[in-house]
Amino acid sequence: MSKQTLDRILQSQGFGTRKWCAELIADGEVSINGEVVTDSRAAFETSGLQFTLFGETWTYREHVYIALNKPADYECSRKPSHHPGVLSLLPEQFARRDVQPVGRLDHDTTGLLLMSDDGTFIHAQSSPKRHIPKVYVATTHEPVTPQLVAQLLGGVKLHDEPSPLAAVTCHMVDAHQLEIVLEQGKYHQVKRMLAAAGNHCTALHRSQIGNLKLDALGLAEGEWCYLGEAQRALLASD
Repeated sequence: MSKQTLDRILQSQGFGTRKWCAELIADGEVSINGEVVTDSRAAFETSGLQFTLFGETWTYREHVYIALNKPADYECSRKPSHHPGVLSLLPEQFARRDVQPVGRLDHDTTGLLLMSDDGTFIHAQSSPKRHIPKVYVATTHEPVTPQLVAQLLGGVKLHDEPSPLAAVTCHMVDAHQLEIVLEQGKYHQVKRMLAAAGNHCTALHRSQIGNLKLDALGLAEGEWCYLGEAQRALLASD
């Protein structure tokens, strides 16, 4: 348990500078347990604390862990260049508390994207040493054949990689779709592997990370949710 002053609590949650948060409190914009608090120096236990700001209720979170169903034409960057950034799909205070994507999906790739402001979590999820499997559904220009699946399972050579890269598992979904599971997470890996195998990826969707399935989260494209401890445990590689 730890107590913090209300202005520091609001600042830590990304609602602005400490001075700005103190002004919001003094103006009567913040309430706790249904009562307006106007003293910015009033201290509260942060564990489980709920507060209402501008009529919306928030729960204090030391860190946020988020799953987003990423739509196409959004960039996984805090400074996007050609398309809107994925942070624009989240409440604006998340950017101020340094929430960032865990890894990247290409602007035209859809599906499960993790986001957080916890550096330890981001590093652990991004580390190739953990061998966390990621499941993709790729739509191909040319038909999927048993030979294509065999090539992806056996490994294909990419020009900037020292050794062939192989899928953990791969199987045909329909005539122009396959499901491929990877652990490496190299740049444009699915698209480049398909190209090296003589096909072309026309659409790509990430459906699962570890044992966390996007379908189980019930998110429409562009929607997000917090991940609890049980859901984060599903991200482990075993």
